[in-house]
Amino acid sequence: MKRFATLRTAAAVAAVTALALTASACGSGSGASGSGTLTVWSLQNDTLNPVQQSSVASYNAAHHAKVTMKTFVNDPYKAKLQTGLGGAEAPDVFLNWGGGNLAEYVKAGNVADLSTRLDSGFRKEFLPSVLAGGTVGGKVYGVPMEGVQPVALFYNKTVFAAAGIKEPPASWAQLLTDIDRLKARHITPIALAGSQSWTELMWLEYLLDRVGGPRAFAAIEAGKAGAWQDPAVATALSMIRDLVDRGAFGKKYSTLGQDSGGANALLSSGKAGMELMGSWAYADLLTTAPAFVKAGKLGWTTFPTVPGGKGDPRNVVGNPCNYFSVTERSADKSGAVDFIEKTVAQPSYIADLLSIGHVPAIAGIKGQLMGGVNPEYTGFIYGMVADAPTFTQSWDQALAPDVSAEMLTDLQKAFNRLMTPKQFVQAMAS
Repeated sequence: MKRFATLRTAAAVAAVTALALTASACGSGSGASGSGTLTVWSLQNDTLNPVQQSSVASYNAAHHAKVTMKTFVNDPYKAKLQTGLGGAEAPDVFLNWGGGNLAEYVKAGNVADLSTRLDSGFRKEFLPSVLAGGTVGGKVYGVPMEGVQPVALFYNKTVFAAAGIKEPPASWAQLLTDIDRLKARHITPIALAGSQSWTELMWLEYLLDRVGGPRAFAAIEAGKAGAWQDPAVATALSMIRDLVDRGAFGKKYSTLGQDSGGANALLSSGKAGMELMGSWAYADLLTTAPAFVKAGKLGWTTFPTVPGGKGDPRNVVGNPCNYFSVTERSADKSGAVDFIEKTVAQPSYIADLLSIGHVPAIAGIKGQLMGGVNPEYTGFIYGMVADAPTFTQSWDQALAPDVSAEMLTDLQKAFNRLMTPKQFVQAMAS
């Protein structure tokens, strides 16, 4: 399978990974000054990590440096950032989601201000709306290092055809009809990894935007009094409860995990018809189910419209991007900035991201997308972001960590029918 633009073999990728892990085992860590010895923290991702490891190896070879990358699973990584950034084992460079969490790290004094450190020409490489996600108080603290990540509705074309569904659902009424048709064929209508509540959050994010418009969440994010009690919040939750009661997610969604690829596997195997997920789902499926993707069986579309809603149907939610930031404790901030500048916007790195289905947050690449790999998908994602009047950041990243944690806990209760929409609103408003 062609995973990278340079057609690297699996053996070569393994060698790169082994090289980086061996160097890491020797103990680089923060604290080495001016030696090019840097530690990078990132998320564990079987599709993206080989691309990152390759860029690390290339940088090390070209600059006689000793950069190593350590990866962590999603939820434990969030916890590690909370406790690790201010400690002795803090990395030099770390991945984050921007928004509220990054703002908290900045407030705690754990992140270096990159505003004057980054070359002005380098900053202009990125889509302004995406670079803004790494900006706090007018200062740049994070640099886009991955593809733009709007949330889209993915579907299995073969399953749809067998159920007599000719087109993906464009409206809420059509979605409900499709759910019933898929249930009638004993297929789980929508794959959902409900053991991790951030996957459930995507439904609430889109529904609140469709029902109440982007101002509804903007008020919540700003901490305005009564924001959670906006009627649109309860309406969105009631629509989710209707999906649950209708059996849209099947019966075992609360035990399914996303880190293990559970929802993706249901979709690609034909056991589920749809999945609401971030744009990275394409890259993940290209790795775990290449035959499914290459056969043209994977479809994608925007989130359905909601009748009478205040939100523009072109609005998107998700992560504008993931970001690389430099820790304030790094003993070699200049080296850390140099690493970022000479990796994430390099043509080879951009090409590799495109080859795995990621759409880089780089300005002016629409023509390159159309002439590159996976043009239909990458063009769709680029268009979603470029045409969206509003791109709302994932709530668990936009909100303060303590608010986010409570919200995710209560939302999981709502999906599991342990909390009513009214009780959710009361809990978050208290």
